[in-house]
Amino acid sequence: MNKTVKRVWNIVTWILVLCAAVLAVLMAGVRIVGLTPYAVLSGSMEPTYHVGSLIYVKHVEPETIKVGDPITFVLNEDLVVATHRVVGIDTENQTFQTKGDANESPDAGGVYFPNLIGKPIFTIPLLGFLSYWITNPPGMYIAITAGIVLIILVFLPEVLEKADAADKKKQNGKKPDDI
Repeated sequence: MNKTVKRVWNIVTWILVLCAAVLAVLMAGVRIVGLTPYAVLSGSMEPTYHVGSLIYVKHVEPETIKVGDPITFVLNEDLVVATHRVVGIDTENQTFQTKGDANESPDAGGVYFPNLIGKPIFTIPLLGFLSYWITNPPGMYIAITAGIVLIILVFLPEVLEKADAADKKKQNGKKPDDI
């Protein structure tokens, strides 16, 4: 393989590896520092959290939540997760009254304190689309395949060099095992 082609190949593949690593940190690695990412799938919190954003939620105790805070919580028995703003707190019944910023009226029923996941800390626009796509088929299968292809691309120049060296030695009458 030509040295210039090999150099360009290495630069491109390492840029791809770096991008994949950054995405992995943004989508999963943040859990190490206590943040959990969630994709925003509805417009109920527009314009605070746009559809397709990835929000990063930090666990907090229910007692620290104040009226006006956005919270992320388990919405129902199907474990659907939602993020809405607290518009009222009933400490006696241990529930939050919530409302989406874009919704006309508060949510029906309260959010029980144990259903609180945490409080959104920050958001990255559009990354939620990619996160959601990668965590569900067929995007999951495509992402796994792309990762395997990327690993192959990183090592391909070395494999081709060894194959070229083996061919040259074979042409010179030597066995490939003598490499």
